[in-house]
Order: sequence, then C-alpha cells, then structure tokens
Amino acid sequence: MPSFAELGLPAALVTALAEQGFTTPFPIQAAALPDSLAGRDVLGRGQTGSGKTLAFGLALLSRLAGTGPTAPRSPRGLVLVPTRELAQQVDDALAPFAAALRLRTAVVVGGLPFTRQAGALERGVHLVVATPGRLTDHLQQGTADLGAVAVTALDEADRMADMGFLPQVRAILDRTPADGQRLLFSATLDGAVGALVARYLSDPVTCSVAPPTGSVATMEHHLLHVERDAKPRVVAEIAARDGRTILFVRTKHGADRLVKQLRRQGVGAAALHGGKAQNARTRAIEAFRCGSVPVLVATDVAARGIHVDDVGLVVHVDPPADPKDYLHRAGRTARAGGSGVVVTLVTPEQRADVDRMTREAGIRPACAEVRPGAAELVRITGARPPSGEPVAAPVTPAPPARRRTAARSGRRRRVAA
Repeated sequence: MPSFAELGLPAALVTALAEQGFTTPFPIQAAALPDSLAGRDVLGRGQTGSGKTLAFGLALLSRLAGTGPTAPRSPRGLVLVPTRELAQQVDDALAPFAAALRLRTAVVVGGLPFTRQAGALERGVHLVVATPGRLTDHLQQGTADLGAVAVTALDEADRMADMGFLPQVRAILDRTPADGQRLLFSATLDGAVGALVARYLSDPVTCSVAPPTGSVATMEHHLLHVERDAKPRVVAEIAARDGRTILFVRTKHGADRLVKQLRRQGVGAAALHGGKAQNARTRAIEAFRCGSVPVLVATDVAARGIHVDDVGLVVHVDPPADPKDYLHRAGRTARAGGSGVVVTLVTPEQRADVDRMTREAGIRPACAEVRPGAAELVRITGARPPSGEPVAAPVTPAPPARRRTAARSGRRRRVAA
C-alpha cells in the first residue's frame, strides 16, 4: 500500500493526516486518489466505513488548495449528501485538513438557520457540504451561485435516489460548470444512479475495492425468531447489554414509543428520526458518541448519518423491507476494519419476507429461536435483564463548538471517515 505522500497529496495534508492518526491509506483511498488528484472523474463503490469520505475529500481539498480568496456566494467545491447528519459528519471529517490548507467550509442543510448559512456564503467559502433541498433553497434565493465550482462530489448517491432527491441533484449539477470534475460514490451503480453517471460524468475511472456491506468478514448476521408477545421483553434485555447498541424501527412514532419503554425499564436510550429538530438530532448523536446514552433508537431516514465508532450491535427491531436498507443499517457496525453483530428480530408472520430480503441482500445469517433469558440470546447479543429502575431523559451534551464558516484550527477529535 503506498503512503499518502506517495499518492501525491500536498505535504500539509500528509502532516495533518499523521496528526489525526491516519498513517496508511485505506484501499478505496489508494485506488481513488491518484486519478481524482489528476482531475479525472471518479466513480467509487465502497462499503460504509471503508474510508470513502477521505477518498473524495482529500482529493477535493487538494484541488482547491492555493486557489486564494473566494468571491461572495461562490464556492469552488461542493459535496452533496442525502442527510443533515451525514453532511455534518463529512464536514467534521474534513475540518482539520481544510484548516491545514487554509480553506474555509460551510454546512448548508435544513433545520438550521437559513440566514446564518447565507451569511457564511456571503463572506466566501471554498467548499460547501450540503443536502439537495437546502442548497436548492439558497440557489433560488440567490444566496448561492455554483458557477465557480471546479469539483463536485456526490456521496451516497444511491441513498439520494431512494429518497427522491435526484431531480434536485440534476438541477444542482446543471448549475455547475459542464467541464468541472465530478466524483460520485455509491453502494450501487445501476438504475437511476447509472443514468446520473451517464449524464454528468465524463469517462469516469471506476474504483470498486470492497464487497457489499453485508459481506464484511468481521460482521456476524443473525435471525432471532421470537414470538410476538415475547418480543418487547427480548428487546429490553438486548438494550440492557454493555456497549453501544443501535435499534432500528420502522416509524418515528415507534422510535419515540420504544425509547419511553426502555427508559421506564432502566435503559438509557435516545431517539433519532426525521421528526426531531436538527438540534435535538445532533445532541442525540453526540450523547450516543460520548457514551452518556448507550442505546440509540433510529429510523431509516436517519440511518445514513450515524457514523460512530465502536458500535458493537445493530438490531433490526422492525425488519427492513428492502435489502439495501438492511445493508445501510448493518453498516453502522464493523466499520473501518472493526467487528460487529447484526441481529434481526423475526416474528412468525415475518419469516417468509425476511428470508427473501436476506437472500436479496446476499446475507446468509445464522438462525436461532429465542425467548427472554435464553442462553442463545445472551451468547449472541450479550442480553441481560434491565434494572427496572426508571431513568430520566438524558441531559445530552452540546455538540462541539463550530465556527460558522467552518474555518477551523487547533486539534480536533478524530471522527470516522
């Protein structure tokens, strides 16, 4: 594996990478960086947690280095992502490297003050990390102009397609220079994503160095067959285990309801879903990351924004209907070479649908019949009886302070990239 210096990154970035603990490139980075640094369009496919954020981010920042001051409202680089949480994660991951190159960044997402974002854009930033909806608002209001964008990166393009964002994505790309560089990363490259590639990428280099998420060797998959009446108690015992746990449910009301049930039984838990204000979502993730809340109950809408290290267990409390959703959920564990367990709770009437879904996802899970207190349940998940002493809603810490234009300096805690 070549070093970061041998890949052609600027010396300031190589130094910043070492300071952040990044000494050896991940395969997706080694594969994508030479061509992207050379200005080629790149089509990347890599599992979640594989380091793809830095695969496109380091190239993008390198291409923007030394470009000098920016004009008001006219960024030179753009990263489009499907969710607010992922936008902040990407910006956090790139922050120390942008600072090393004296580049200013801004996050443009819904749920945060429009006027504050407009002010940052007016002062001039080199890179914007945005969701399609809020960036479209800024374009329509004239507070952003993409005519000077030299490099555009699309992260998790398949998820943007699933969420219905592609019309906005196409409209945004149409406002960037036709000869600009495009870097697109996606778990799948067919269907609507394939059409996007054909229209906007010019002779792209394809980098695909990892299997689908579900094929990660360090990830275990289990189907736990449980009777409907016993399921709530099984969920509570799993949630009471040691370590970080993410429970996925189908609806935001289901997430809120489960959190209340778990707290009544003595399990510290927080909900993460699209119905919550952005500030509440940010605080929930921060509480989960710092360990003050060991259990996060989330919906699929929020799944792409949960990039937290050391999540040992992911539980599909409500089985996903789509194999891609299964893989996206599962990708919250076994990140960046770590190990993890993925469990799907299956009631009798769900067995046929879940069996079909796992086949389509390319998963061969182990199966077990479980009940509250069962030895197999304990062995697979570390389940234990909850204390039964109600816990109050957590007082979550405020997220780390950020300058509005995201021009940052000083040491920052390493985040998953």
